[in-house]
Amino acid sequence: MADEVLYPEENAVLMAPLSGYTDLPYRHSLRRHQCRYAFTEMVDAAALLYARDRTFGMLRRGADESFLGVQLVGADANQLAEATKILNDFDFSVLDFNLGCPVPKVAKKGAGAALGREIDKAIRCFTAIRENSRFPVTAKIRILSETEEAPTLELAEKLQNAGAEALTVHGRIQKAYYSGTVFSQVIRSTKEHLHIPVIANGGVLSVADYDRLRSESGCSRVMIARGAMGNPWIFSAIVERENYHSPSFRQWKQEVLLHLSEMTTYFGEEPAMRMARKIMHDYMKGRGFPGVVRSGASTMTTLRELDRLLEELERNQPEHFRDPSLA
Repeated sequence: MADEVLYPEENAVLMAPLSGYTDLPYRHSLRRHQCRYAFTEMVDAAALLYARDRTFGMLRRGADESFLGVQLVGADANQLAEATKILNDFDFSVLDFNLGCPVPKVAKKGAGAALGREIDKAIRCFTAIRENSRFPVTAKIRILSETEEAPTLELAEKLQNAGAEALTVHGRIQKAYYSGTVFSQVIRSTKEHLHIPVIANGGVLSVADYDRLRSESGCSRVMIARGAMGNPWIFSAIVERENYHSPSFRQWKQEVLLHLSEMTTYFGEEPAMRMARKIMHDYMKGRGFPGVVRSGASTMTTLRELDRLLEELERNQPEHFRDPSLA
């Protein structure tokens, strides 16, 4: 049943929840390029309880979003239970529990990937969410060992037994962060060990990476994270295959303007442009623009400055406009 309710497509490609990125304007950009399954930014349970006004904006669902997941992070079962009750007042397709985030500001609180290594506590926290959620509840984990499958299988099986309706597995341990080998065999063993859907995650920056992870993990469902940062076209490339056409500079520029202009409507011009600096760098990365021109994104404060940067990029566009999806 979970298979049918959550991810009915055998080849479903999911966008990961990313803090500071997957807000509504960001998701609209992804949706324009055939991303169906997306999540809000990761939401901290404590922030949801004690900074509601600031956090509630992260939970807004667009009228055109047929599927939207939300992801909670935290390490206090009581806080997670209360945060889940708040989320029940919103409209989501699924509630995911983060047991995989490796960044220090999360791990030092004992949450994310750090909590994933404390299996019994992780299950207590997951259970607190599931018992209070009106939505299907899933989890996202990292592998716990590169050399032994047993720890990851133990965590995965206990999450399944606690009621997880699907499980996303990132194929790197916590200390590897987002680089190095993706141990897809551990993901494959996890999939073979469980009867709920398992989604493979880690290292997908191109169509070739997607094909490799899908083949090696045996998972028909894959989650993308960094590969979609500045490159929403990766979803179209995966879906369309030989019918896919790389964006021209004009099409790339149009998407940038649509995305960042919507950010100014959503957040206000100056806050949006500060937030957009990193996003603009992502859009330019790997496409062949000269570094001296790209540096202009680091100081943007207005849409007019964005326009000037795009004009400069147009004057300095590379002879071969690269497509990271096909790298």
